[in-house]
Amino acid sequence: MNAPSPTVPALGDSEAVVSIGASPDPSLTPLLESLAELADDLSVPRNLRRGAQAAKQELTRARVALDVRVASAVAVLDELAGDPNLPTHGRTAIWSIMSALESLQ
Repeated sequence: MNAPSPTVPALGDSEAVVSIGASPDPSLTPLLESLAELADDLSVPRNLRRGAQAAKQELTRARVALDVRVASAVAVLDELAGDPNLPTHGRTAIWSIMSALESLQ
């Protein structure tokens, strides 16, 4: 008997962030950790933590080219960096992440 194969989600399915058994690009791992750290930082306003989480999700989208994922994440982070409510350490972290992402393109 053959084992049942996992179902493949539709292209627009927002639940399908990373396919089963897939690991994120190793070059993105430290950036994803930095974004997770920013998303968990309680000294950062909630809307900015959500934005950091959104940037992380953009980077982990399945079946999307790396350059498109990076550009999407940079766009989200660029919008966050301009927020006047962002504390200085959060802005520095965002600029650092954006710099690292732009070097991947």
